[in-house]
Amino acid sequence: MSADKPPIIGRFAPSPTGPLHLGSLYTALASFLQARSQQGRWLLRIDDLDTPRNRPDAVAAILNALDNLGLHWDGPVVYQSQQLDAYQAILAQLEQRGCLYRCDCSRKMLSGEAYSGRCRHRQIPPDTDHALRVTTTNQTLRFTDALQGPIAEELLSPHSDFIVRRKDHIIAYQFAVVVDDYLQQVNEIVRGCDLLSATPKQIYLHQLLGYPIPRYLHVPILVDAQGYKLSKQTLATAVDTRHPAAVLFVLLALLQQQPPVALQQASVAEVLAWAIAHWQPERLRNQQSLGV
Repeated sequence: MSADKPPIIGRFAPSPTGPLHLGSLYTALASFLQARSQQGRWLLRIDDLDTPRNRPDAVAAILNALDNLGLHWDGPVVYQSQQLDAYQAILAQLEQRGCLYRCDCSRKMLSGEAYSGRCRHRQIPPDTDHALRVTTTNQTLRFTDALQGPIAEELLSPHSDFIVRRKDHIIAYQFAVVVDDYLQQVNEIVRGCDLLSATPKQIYLHQLLGYPIPRYLHVPILVDAQGYKLSKQTLATAVDTRHPAAVLFVLLALLQQQPPVALQQASVAEVLAWAIAHWQPERLRNQQSLGV
């Protein structure tokens, strides 16, 4: 690491809605290797704002799985639920600047369609149930993803005037993740391609708040035989990490790192040492999904 280049700070930010499945660990290992191969820090954040979906046993299962696999994080675990005061303070600043407005549209009114801007110029009383939306401008946001190449998205429907605080007062993912990454000084984000479409909204918030924009690497998502992303919604099963070296070998193969057969008999420390020394994320370039 050169003296004039800031250290790489990456992160893994699972939601505690269940144990980690193969797709989750695939992304975790990719972000871990990306940070460690550059002598960087790797942080762990629990994205636990969506309280109705949280499971009380999930955090312990997540921490245990990562620990078993040798994916040890730097510093304390950060919980979004402990950041509520920071989110509210920044939302208040945006409201004072006239960047947000109240929206009382129901799901039934939207009927699954893109938001039309109905509430942008309405005066909705503060004691009415409402979400908060950010006022966006018609512009094309451009960024270059390290794996997916140049991306250009118009900040129009469905990206325009997106929600930053829900009607139930839960802070929206798009807003929380931007604030979290800024507060933790994360400057390189490795995550799945399913979040590629969310990036323009997040970049818009980075710009609005005057935050530096991190470097993005969107790795391909893992899909099942029917082409569905491995997720809790598609009932992806939890990974048994009682044989961690074997799990790491499978993950490295899925990450197209071509681990040598000899690693199948190696220890966790030996597998990770090899993986860090030989990490080649470019092997995933221009791929948005991989079958398992």
